[in-house]
Amino acid sequence: MPLTRGRIGGYDSERMAFGFTMMNGEQEIECQISDAAMDELAGTRGTASMARQAQFVALRDAVERIASDIYDNSPVVRGATIRIFTKHIAKE
Repeated sequence: MPLTRGRIGGYDSERMAFGFTMMNGEQEIECQISDAAMDELAGTRGTASMARQAQFVALRDAVERIASDIYDNSPVVRGATIRIFTKHIAKE
């Protein structure tokens, strides 16, 4: 079952990742996408941390589709965070 859109979290400078949530019915699933994965998806490199939210919004549909696919293809671990890395981005 695909996850549905949740809320936008924000940039975590310690983890160098952007946080957001997805919904599985009423259950909120924490998600993150690394800087490198978001740049790979955008076809760019070195996006400034203050521009990450705008980048996420522009790529949101694709990022959420990847998060939902990871959730559907992984064992369900309650409370686990879905993390998207460059290895999850399809190479063209």
